[in-house]
Amino acid sequence: MFQSIFAPSHCPSCDSELVWENDLLYCRSPICGEQAYKSVEHFAKTMKIKGLGPASIRKLGWTCPSEIYTSTEESILASLGSEAVTTKLMSEILNSFDAPLERLLPAFGIPLIGNTATRKLSETINHISQINADTCERAGLGPKATHNLLEWIENDLNYFQEHIPCSWYFSDLPSYPVVNKGTVCITGRLKSFKTKAEATEALNNAGYEVKSSLTKQVTHLVNEGGAESAKTRQARDTGVTIVNDLTSLLEN
Repeated sequence: MFQSIFAPSHCPSCDSELVWENDLLYCRSPICGEQAYKSVEHFAKTMKIKGLGPASIRKLGWTCPSEIYTSTEESILASLGSEAVTTKLMSEILNSFDAPLERLLPAFGIPLIGNTATRKLSETINHISQINADTCERAGLGPKATHNLLEWIENDLNYFQEHIPCSWYFSDLPSYPVVNKGTVCITGRLKSFKTKAEATEALNNAGYEVKSSLTKQVTHLVNEGGAESAKTRQARDTGVTIVNDLTSLLEN
């Protein structure tokens, strides 16, 4: 016998009303405690600060990335209860001071501002203060990504600059070749790389642009798993080259 299952209407963490977006439920409350913890977790992971997993973040009670840098060693020790763990964490935090903007900016979880958007910005500007509508357009950011980034700069940047002691400069990144080999979309599981991020970096270095969806600009669809997905069928119907071995594409 089948039993009806009803979607929840409120967030289990903060009891705010959930909203449907693209057939998924989201809590958009700015005071949701669970989202606050997740924002710190994402920041620490992106900044490669070891020792700041979900359990530690909850013990510390940190709900904003700035607390990583404003909390004292004494308060951290009181929360974690281990001098060795505290010393190691403090060392990790101090090391993160040197993080360049290409690592720092994606850590804030700004929608559509991840590694790819940040890399594009790094090829156009040197410092966070140079980000504006014009430089975003020159970097090739879309209107939604530009809106999200400029809104974050207007509302949040000053606060974070006051509390996070990084330089807010891009490092001297290796120059990527001009994209002239084509545009790639990856679907399904990869065999030649552990993650899509690694594959994307390799493709960028080889002169390919990478898109997350099968747009009109896409010239190659990477499908190493061989599954007959909707993207694969669409690629075949529109004449997009289907690549079963990414390494062979990179070697050409």
